Amino acid sequence: MIPINRVLLREFPLFGSMSDEDLQNILEGSSSSLLGPNETAFSQGDPANSFFVLLHGRLKVSQVTTDGQQIIVRMINPGDLFGIAKALQRDTYPATAKSVSHSLVLSWPTKLWDALMKKHPALAANAMQAVGTRLQEAHTRIREMATEEVERRVAHTILRLVRQSGKRVEKGVQIDFPVSRRDIAEMAGTTLYTVSRILSAWEVADLVQGGRKKLLVREPHKLLLVADGLVDGYL
Repeated sequence: MIPINRVLLREFPLFGSMSDEDLQNILEGSSSSLLGPNETAFSQGDPANSFFVLLHGRLKVSQVTTDGQQIIVRMINPGDLFGIAKALQRDTYPATAKSVSHSLVLSWPTKLWDALMKKHPALAANAMQAVGTRLQEAHTRIREMATEEVERRVAHTILRLVRQSGKRVEKGVQIDFPVSRRDIAEMAGTTLYTVSRILSAWEVADLVQGGRKKLLVREPHKLLLVADGLVDGYL
């Protein structure tokens, strides 16, 4: 069990409005663990024995489709509640959660879910919001897949990463965790070759700057125009 800084916890909306007594009650049933890079929190199909809150780091959630294709469903950011199979009326995890950097997580046994949700309305509200947000993200991605050309989908994917995990630096906005071209391809529903071709062209156009699992967005406003189909990213 890794000691948890309660001041850190109160920086997250999930815990920020809780009384000291409520926070103590919630933490009594929890355990903490540190995941190294590329370490699995849980795998698709595993019994959903726990649910989690990410305190530090980043995780990616991926699914393997019936035809064997792996897709990245979403990224998990600090403060996010995840592994909430119980809220989806499931007894197994529908996807795999794996760390992309050193990550600190809190976990609770799933058997405590109903009692905690009943006793702590803020936790229940956050769980409902998490489910709603993920449904909305899924609908958005389905619409993009069905109606948008691949260049726009890649632009939308990168802009989502910017909104969720972007860090303002001198030359633009840096995605502050390791992200590969393959990751972007899986999130955008396309091939590694296509993403490599698009990003190489965007680097020439000075929209982005790449590196080994690093991505700097030089011109976020121009990339938004590409995502909206108003300009060609190759120009």
